[in-house]
This record gives sequence, C-alpha cells and structure tokens, in this order.
Amino acid sequence: MTATRERLILIGNGMAGVATLEQIIKLGGQYDITVFGSEPHPNYNRIMLSYVLEGTQTIDDIILNSHEWYEQNQITLHTGTTVTRIDTEQQLIYTDNGMNVPYDKMIIATGSQSFILPIPGHDKQGVVGFRDIADCYQMIDAAAHYPQAVVIGGGLLGLEAAKGLVSLGMDVTVVHLMDDLMERQLDSVAASMLRKELERQGIKFLMGTQTVELLGGERVEQLVFKDGTTLPAQFVVMAAGIKPNIAVAKESNIETGRGIIVNDYLQTSVDNIYAVGECVQHREHCYGLVAPLFEQGMILAKHICGIDTQPYEGSVVSTKLKISGVDVFSAGVFIENEHQSVITARDDWKRTYKKIILADQTIVGAVLFGDITDAAPLQKFIRDGAPMTDELYAELMGTGGCDHSKKKSSVDTMADSEIVCGCNGVTKLDIVSAIHEKGLTTVDEIKACTGASRSCGGCKPVVEQILHYVLGDGATIGVSQGMCSCTSLSRDEVVAGIKEKGLTTIKEVMNVLEWKQPEGCSKCRPAINYYLGMLDPVQYQDEKSSRFVNERMNANIQKDGTYTVVPRMYGGVTTPEELKRIADVSVKYNVQAVKMTGGQRIDLIGVVKEDLPKVWEELDMPSGYAYAKSLRTVKTCVGSQYCRFGTQDSMGMGADLERRFERLDFPAKFKMAVNGCPRNCAESCTKDIGIVGNDGGWEIFIGGNGGIKARLADSLCKVKTDQELIDLCGAIIQYYRETGKYLERTSEWVERIGLPTIYEAVVTNVENRQQLIERVNLALAQVEDPWQQVINDTATCEALFHKMEV
Repeated sequence: MTATRERLILIGNGMAGVATLEQIIKLGGQYDITVFGSEPHPNYNRIMLSYVLEGTQTIDDIILNSHEWYEQNQITLHTGTTVTRIDTEQQLIYTDNGMNVPYDKMIIATGSQSFILPIPGHDKQGVVGFRDIADCYQMIDAAAHYPQAVVIGGGLLGLEAAKGLVSLGMDVTVVHLMDDLMERQLDSVAASMLRKELERQGIKFLMGTQTVELLGGERVEQLVFKDGTTLPAQFVVMAAGIKPNIAVAKESNIETGRGIIVNDYLQTSVDNIYAVGECVQHREHCYGLVAPLFEQGMILAKHICGIDTQPYEGSVVSTKLKISGVDVFSAGVFIENEHQSVITARDDWKRTYKKIILADQTIVGAVLFGDITDAAPLQKFIRDGAPMTDELYAELMGTGGCDHSKKKSSVDTMADSEIVCGCNGVTKLDIVSAIHEKGLTTVDEIKACTGASRSCGGCKPVVEQILHYVLGDGATIGVSQGMCSCTSLSRDEVVAGIKEKGLTTIKEVMNVLEWKQPEGCSKCRPAINYYLGMLDPVQYQDEKSSRFVNERMNANIQKDGTYTVVPRMYGGVTTPEELKRIADVSVKYNVQAVKMTGGQRIDLIGVVKEDLPKVWEELDMPSGYAYAKSLRTVKTCVGSQYCRFGTQDSMGMGADLERRFERLDFPAKFKMAVNGCPRNCAESCTKDIGIVGNDGGWEIFIGGNGGIKARLADSLCKVKTDQELIDLCGAIIQYYRETGKYLERTSEWVERIGLPTIYEAVVTNVENRQQLIERVNLALAQVEDPWQQVINDTATCEALFHKMEV
C-alpha cells in the first residue's frame, strides 16, 4: 500500500519558487504539489519582459514552464488566484476566490512589487510600474495612443522600460534622482559610457532630478520637479525600485521586516513554512537579482527533501546584464576607496571599459562594460579572494606573453564544479557531460538540455566557450536553425518529414523525427499541430492541448483571469437586433467594459470563465476568432452603397470574404480590408490582404502590418471581377498557409519568400493557382464554429468551463 504523500503548497508562480520545485523534483522529493499564482500565466522569464515590450518576443516565447510541464509533473496549478491568508494552526490557506486548501509544508515565493513613489498624483491613469506581463501590455497600449513617456528611475528596470517604449515609437525621458545610471551596479565611468550609448539609441535623460508631483486630470499630463520645472508626459513608468511582497506573511502573523525573515535553511518563524526569492530577508539582506534566489532555492530544495546541505550564508552579488544590446558586468566592490588599488583599461573607440579593484593585492571587485569575456573568471577570483599576480594581470589585461585571443576561447582552467549558469545552478561538468553524452552542438541545444542560459542569458558566452573547448577548434559551431531547441530540423524539414513518412500525430512526429525533448515545448507543439492540420485537414484530429490557452478556451484571457468575447460582425456590419442582444448579454453577465475594436467589432471585456458558454449561446452570433491564428476581421468602408466617392461595393465584398475564409487556421493572425475607392478609408495598406476598388475592378495588396513592426503592403495584381478577386484571395491564403512558418506574419513571409515568387505561384501559374484554390476549399469544408461546438458538447463544456477546482 502506498503511503500518502505530504502536501506541498507553493504560493507564487515566479522564477524563484518554480526553480525550487524543479530542484525538488530532480532530487526525487515525494510531494503532492499545488501552486498558486496571481497572474493568468504559467511560470515565465521575468528577465525577458523588456523583449516582450519591444516586440521581439511574445509571452509564449518567454514561458519557462508550460502548462504541460505542470501536468507532466502532477503539479496542480491555479493561475489568476491570490492567496490572502494562511491559518498556521490549522495549516490551511485561503484565496481571493473562496478556496481553502490544506498543506503539510509550504513555500512562500511571492516575489516583489514595484515601488510606487508616494507623491501627489501617483494614482492617476497612465502611471504604472514595470514588473509583469500586464505592465507590458499597458505600455504597448499607451504607445499606440500617446506620444510622450517618462520613466522615473535609471536602474536596470527603468532603462529596459525606456528602451522598450522607444522601440514602440514614443518620445522617452528617463528621470533619475542620482547623477549616475545604475549606481548600485556601475561606477561613474561605466555609467557615463552607458548613458552615451543609450542616448545614441534615442533615450533622453534628466539626471539628479527629483519628481515631487504628477499633474493632470484623471490622466497624468506632466511631472513637477523639486526645482519647480515641469516635463509633459501622458504616460509614466515608476521604476524607482522594488519592495518585497510580504502581504500574505504579515496577514498570517509570520515574522517580517523589509522581507519575510528566514534562517540559513530558508525557514520562517512558523513551522513547516519556508520562503524563497525576492520576498525574503536573510541576515538583514533582501536580494533582487536572479542568481542569489536560485542559490537559496537549491539549498531549500535539499533541506525540504531531507538531504544534507550546507546552510545558506548569503551571496556574493554580481551583475551580468545586457541593456539595450550593451553588455555590462560588476561583482564585489565596484567603487574603490582610498585604501584600495585600481587597474583600469578604457577604449572609447571600441566602447569598452575594464576595472579591477584590489585590497592588499587581493581581487575584491570588478566592472566590465562592452566586453564581458572575463566575467566568469573575475567572478571566481572575487569569490575565492584570489591574489593578483603578474601572470594573472597579463591574462586579464591582455599584456605580456599571454595569447589573449587564445585565452578567450579556452576554459580548460575552469574547475568542473564551477557554476557557469548561476540562475539555474549548472556547472561546467553538467555542460561538458551533456555535450558528450547527447551529441549537443549548439548553445540552444545545451540550453534545452541543461537549462544553462535559459534565464538571464548572461552566461551564454561562457557556454559557447565550453562548446568550442569540448568539440575542438575544427568543429563548426552553428546557431540552431531548428523550429525550437527541441530539434535541429527547420520548418521545411519538419513538413517534408511529415509528408514523406506519413506522420499523423504530434507524438509520431517527435518520435520519428527524433526530437531531443520527447514531449516537445510550448513553441513546437502548437506549430506541429498546425502543420499536421494544414497538410491533412480531413483526417487530422486537432490536439486542443497543444494550442495556446486563448485558442483552447475560444476567448482572450485578460490579466485578471476573466475573458474577452468578440462576436463576428461580417465586414464590420451588424444589425439592430444583434446590437440589442450584445447589450442585453453585457448587462446580464456584468461585462466590465464594452469597447469598439480597430477591426470594426465589439469587445465584451471581463466575462468570467464559467459564463462563457452562456454568453456565446445568448449572443447567438458566430465566434469572431479574436483569440486565434485565423482570420480576425475584414475591415470595410461604406463603399458604393452609401459613399459618393465609392466605386465598388466594399461592404458586400468584405462580408463575402469574411464568411468564406473565417475559421480557417493560419500560421499567424490574419487581417483583411476592402476599400470601395482609392481613398483607403479601411486602411488596406496595413493589412495581410488589402483590397482597393476602382472603376475597372479591384487591386490586391499583400504583406501589410500595422503592429509593432509596421509595414506597408505590396501591390500584387489587379483583377476585373468579384470572382477573380475571391479566387486570388483563396490562392494567396493557401500559399501562405502552406509555406509560412508558424507564428510568421505575412509581412515577414512576403519579405522571406519574395513578391516575385508569390506572384508566380498565385497569379502567373494558373494551374498552380487552381490547385491552391481546391486545397483551401477542402480545408474550409472541415471547419465549424467553435462556440457552437462547445455549446452542443456537454462533456467538453463541463470539463473546460465548469470543473470545480479544489
């Protein structure tokens, strides 16, 4: 008979807490684990938020542990759920949505929150922190509506926020109280070099400036400084610091100071309750960098699994970061005093700077800017208290008889036990063994296998050096061109393999095509699911679990865990009866907001999950697919039906196109627009397919994008009849479906494939065009409205929307 396992609850679904769980699982800890996270996402890489902000990554790209990971490890995950109180006597937790769950052991990992300056006006609209995905979305939305932004705080978070907002097209000024940027990590020289580099990238700075008030109506309009001067801004990011999130501990009478007070084994003042991460105060210190939090997690994991471990005695703090493309590093003492010696090298041409600080000839600190090749050895020398020698000086400063270029590609002096990736506790031996045992040849493969460079990415240069060291100078080390780190196969190779080998399921694809990770990841599973459905729309059974959460739920999840419902309005046209139903449903189900979209539809924002099927049923309208990699909208002007300039029936054609191609899966979201004349009121120039009517027929444009990476559409061809237009649109759509990479917008696809190639495939080659039309018609014959499917499927409806969580 199997003994009942102890119940372990993790409060907080962030990097430190989940990394601790990963270590517990790796060590064989036997617990029934439940995780509560306030955000509506699985565990993601908070360090990568700036990339989401600037648009080079999405939330799916920065997920560290997918929903499938929790399921595979039998972890119960409650997202969008905040633990409000712990009954430490009864060993029960209480949540904001009415749950109460018992525990045997608990880890609090609630992280930190933005410090909002307590100045007049701090609560106005347009004032945000920068700590999570919701903050990113607010910034992206603000950039679409307002020209000027101010970031208060010149630390790491402030600079990342500023760079992201500049990338989004805003005029950005960083206001910093101190005279130097990142004064807690850099000396004045490195800070000055960083400021100059960021100014070249378009960021403005006001240094030594204190903000005392925010003025405006409901929304912020300007900042007031201590000297009486002002600065206009319609959006303000508070990045003046962070503070440990200790609310649940204080509410539960667990001892706190600035953070949750813990001993050297991360135990709190209450039996069976531990704490880890940014919420913790250990020996008077609170840590805000990743590496110390993972050090805590590894010790806690061993302790909680009953394995002997050294106590946590604090961390030697080092900072290795890439800020707007600039590498910086500091460790130990970075601002010298009069009793210390300094070795420096500065190159303004190459924009590099190196400073090493000595105390009694012992290395106690360092700062690097631009070139951080020596970061790993310097960190070790500082940690070990290494003495400076002539030989070491020559190695670090590139002088004497040392072959400096050879030094940079060699890690043979590094001990096997030395930690390369402080974020995830990966040693040199872990990486070397993985390369030998699994035949790894790229940094991406090492990241997938060991976790090294998975979090902040700062150790990537050292990982690459180890790769060269193990495989030899003659090896060709390329960057993986695979779909993801699970495979070296490209999109085209995967699709070809599916065709040639007759593969019909995701598991078959991963097994036959020799995936390195047997279960895949959040990047490749949705992609394979799409490719299989695109290649065989009749036989393939869509795997819902491999779709993103919005597509599984057929609605857009919001930051508070509710959903947005967007019914279909063909060509942006609706009826009074439909409008009345929308209004009635909105009132009945307490919809938080009703908003017009840019695609001439209506958002019903704030529907709770359990109400979704009832809302869909009572609306009695088709799904607008606002959540899917599918046709979103066909925007139209009023055209010849009403406009005195209109030459074509744009509303009628838009509705016909939308009815024809709705519900079809695409590589990415897809938008269309139809104009009745060249005045372009429906903005065809920024759509995936834009159509402009004229006296002689229609002109077709493709590859437009009005998003973060804006692109004007290319003119493809002109047609005379409505039927020719519909046929050409079908051929273009199918050619994109068959040749596009998953998540690749048509703006990128047109540039990759080339307009002449597309023209030949869908316009010149009539036979090929007809075959494309036949294949798109076959796919269209299989589609159904997903809202009606759920309404008519009691079992699915119950499982997805009414299953009680305990």
